[in-house]
Amino acid sequence: MKKYAFIILFILFLNGCDDGDLTVDTIDFESVTTSQACDTTNTLIYKLKDQEALLLQMPSGSIINDNKSYDYVIDSKGNGQYRVVYRAYDGKVATTNICGIIPPSTPKVTQEWLGTDGIIHIESKEIETPNTKDDGTRITGYTHSIIFQNITFAKPSGDQTQAKYTFGLYNTTVTPADFTFRTNPNGTIYECGNFKKIYNYNNSFYLSIEDVDPTLFVNEVTPANQPRTRLIKETQNKVFYKTVKTGTGSFSESYICTPTTTPVVDQTWTGQLGVDTVSGIIEVSTTLTAKTYTHTIVLKNVILQRDNSTFKLGSRFTLGAIERTVD
Repeated sequence: MKKYAFIILFILFLNGCDDGDLTVDTIDFESVTTSQACDTTNTLIYKLKDQEALLLQMPSGSIINDNKSYDYVIDSKGNGQYRVVYRAYDGKVATTNICGIIPPSTPKVTQEWLGTDGIIHIESKEIETPNTKDDGTRITGYTHSIIFQNITFAKPSGDQTQAKYTFGLYNTTVTPADFTFRTNPNGTIYECGNFKKIYNYNNSFYLSIEDVDPTLFVNEVTPANQPRTRLIKETQNKVFYKTVKTGTGSFSESYICTPTTTPVVDQTWTGQLGVDTVSGIIEVSTTLTAKTYTHTIVLKNVILQRDNSTFKLGSRFTLGAIERTVD
């Protein structure tokens, strides 16, 4: 009898010890200002706090690098493509516990809440950074504000619904536009046909003016500080910045004048329509040396746009020059 009493006392003693388990009534990650992702596909975004983890799983492409708001529905029963999961552990949790192909055996999950209903609301905004070379800007990334609306968690003690839960901010980085042009042997830029399209480029991008107004390039010297000016329009003097999709090849002069299926254009940025004396202005200054006219093209206050994102080339961005030799 004494032996059994000792065993019962020993069991009670073990149950009374602190085993490191975390008891949670509410999810609170306000002190965690940043979130992380397991890889560049952004399919698993997470926040960690000592013995807790809050996980957001979505298909690749769900995080959109653009200035816009969008929603996703948390799948019923929490088993679909859009999942929200909260976990508590019996020890300190780290990235390897979330992203490892074979997660460590410790710490162990002691409690799990599964999102079974609600909306994932995301508001994305570009990070526009001043360009060091001029007074223009470049987009270097996007900030994504993530909020769970009317989310229901299935937890051990029963379902819990919250009208609004702020997951927080998640940042993505993008490669800013680089206008380091290749060097033409004679220092001029390129054209397709007789001013049909003029452009400057490198292997990974090109910047062009298309459907050019031919009166911009008259072989007549312009007075000092009095260039010919035209506006970017819907049908004339259209400005484009295009980038190549990685792994599909490189831009070439023949491709830019006569596009083919490869390489593949990744992004197309379009110059916003011009406003007289304000923005979207194309200037051409012409000089004459011996029998050669040199037409220098400047893009003035041109703003490039893709979907809802924009950046400014600069107040005076020199595209380059075209030469014409006359008899």
